Amino acid sequence: MNLTRRQMLCASVGAAAAGVFGFSLSASATPEATAESIKNFSGGKEPAMGGDLTLTTPEIAENGNTVPIEVSVASPMTDDDYVESVVIYAEGNPNPDVAVFHFTPMSGAAEAKTRMRLAKTQNVVAVAKTSKGQVFMDKKEVKVTIGGCGG
Repeated sequence: MNLTRRQMLCASVGAAAAGVFGFSLSASATPEATAESIKNFSGGKEPAMGGDLTLTTPEIAENGNTVPIEVSVASPMTDDDYVESVVIYAEGNPNPDVAVFHFTPMSGAAEAKTRMRLAKTQNVVAVAKTSKGQVFMDKKEVKVTIGGCGG
């Protein structure tokens, strides 16, 4: 293969940038990395499964490029008892942290809808933290048939 100087320079710069910024073609989050992020978010507290948190995802996403996600937490949303934040994680994406939603008592309800890109079939996890220190988690597997950020 006969490369020009320009091609060699571009390849070298790309490889250097990947090394400096930590890019990897095969990098993806792991359940362990997700668990570590959850531990950091919850302050080391073990989240209760289900509880007042509901994560709604499609069972099968025909296009991984745009997967609808909904979260809701049953909470009185008063000054003394409200949901502070909800984090959504994707265990198989390059970075497990996908979205963070912050709430106050003035929010009225702890509900959010968004769309996310999923690299492949994987678990989507939502974790909610309340003002009283409670932590809830819900997890759903989403089967991705095409697309996604990993192909």
